[in-house]
Amino acid sequence: MKLFKDKKKDNTNWGQSVTGVVIKENKVLLARHTYGGGKGMLIIPGGYVNNGETPQDALVREYLEETKIVVKPLNIIGIRFNMHDWYIAFNAEYVSGEAISDGDENSEVLWVDIEEALQRDDVPELTKNLIRSAVSNNEGLKFKEYTGDSKNAPYSLYCL
Repeated sequence: MKLFKDKKKDNTNWGQSVTGVVIKENKVLLARHTYGGGKGMLIIPGGYVNNGETPQDALVREYLEETKIVVKPLNIIGIRFNMHDWYIAFNAEYVSGEAISDGDENSEVLWVDIEEALQRDDVPELTKNLIRSAVSNNEGLKFKEYTGDSKNAPYSLYCL
């Protein structure tokens, strides 16, 4: 497994990351993080985009790797920029799978009632803000078909 992880790191675009809020039956899927500033906290899954990968494909891959859940990215509900990178948050639809921890980046994966998640001390403010955005009546930026005007496909356009 270490060889796979090293190869993955060589292909990682460290300046681009994604996450997605998945809600099913009034519960949000959260994962207990095992490292970094979020260690021990329940966060929405996500991760870095690989070189040559779209943010949407990265979200699908990250969810499957970290939770064994298949998701479909929908609208963009948040974007975070800083001096080093960007982070796009999607509303994502649950498609299939049973929530199972990867035993590496997270120690547990669980469905938590939305109101409970918003009250818990072990859910960071960024996650709470994104959950609020996901359940608000604001539909976020919606995907629009767009083929672009050059051969540097694929293109994605999200707008109001």
